[in-house]
Amino acid sequence: MTLSTAETTSSAETTTSQATKAGLAYMVAVFAAGFILGTLRVFIITPKLGELAAMSMELPIMLAISWLICPWINAYFAVPVWVSARLVMGGVAFAALMIAETTLSVLAFGRPLTEHLSRYREWPTLLGLAGQIAFAAIPMLQASRSRA
Repeated sequence: MTLSTAETTSSAETTTSQATKAGLAYMVAVFAAGFILGTLRVFIITPKLGELAAMSMELPIMLAISWLICPWINAYFAVPVWVSARLVMGGVAFAALMIAETTLSVLAFGRPLTEHLSRYREWPTLLGLAGQIAFAAIPMLQASRSRA
């Protein structure tokens, strides 16, 4: 049985829509957990151990949370184990996370955008960015594991 062009296009649009919604939900769930852990990190751990040590402690916890949340989101939104779908999901989640982080930095913490961006030259922020990239890769990593 062959699918018509219209059926194939409709299927691709549905998959993209599922992956986009899943990416947004994944970001919101992980961002909520990160907001709680980040608050603890900033007010409790950073003053005692420093920003880099605090970020180094938080990062594995956040990645574990991301790893655990991702399959639930994929199942709920029925995201296929396709490279394209998982790339969309991770890309949307990463873009939304960067927008949320920038918005929070500028609006809630009153940092000018230039100051927010200049923080990416500091090790704790670079470590956080590496974690955010890993967060975005988790949907793809889990897809490759389920195909193996």
